[in-house]
Amino acid sequence: MEKHVGRDAAVVRFDDPWYDALASGWGELDGTGAPAPVAPPAADAVGSAHAHSAAEIYLEVQASAAFQEVRSRYRRFVVPATLAFFTWYFAYVVAATTAHDLMARPVFGAVNVAMLAGLGQFLTTFLLTWAYVRHARLRRDRAALDLRWNTQEMTRGAQS
Repeated sequence: MEKHVGRDAAVVRFDDPWYDALASGWGELDGTGAPAPVAPPAADAVGSAHAHSAAEIYLEVQASAAFQEVRSRYRRFVVPATLAFFTWYFAYVVAATTAHDLMARPVFGAVNVAMLAGLGQFLTTFLLTWAYVRHARLRRDRAALDLRWNTQEMTRGAQS
């Protein structure tokens, strides 16, 4: 993505992958090639007498099985990973402050156990970040995107 400078810097570009013009309700074509008017969807024959408010829709989505599954997948990764990382971090801090002889033990040359453990903290941070991104991409992103699209479709005609 290119950096924009000047008075047009704040203008949203249509090729921005994070901006979803179709999901926002405008820019869709009506079949003739002309932009379709943005109007709330008509109530279907079985539909309710009143349109739901956005708050009601979001509460309904939050209670849905799809949303609960996305949240569950998130928690199943984040909670154990966080506990493991903090355990490793506090073990390093405790060992550095109480086990001076162990941490000062040379491994090779001027490199000792404390230096390797400190570098290991950085390494595990990067590994944990990679694992989180991979887990999100493989286990949650598609389901979350589908949920987002469905929610936007439901809120398109919602009352404010």
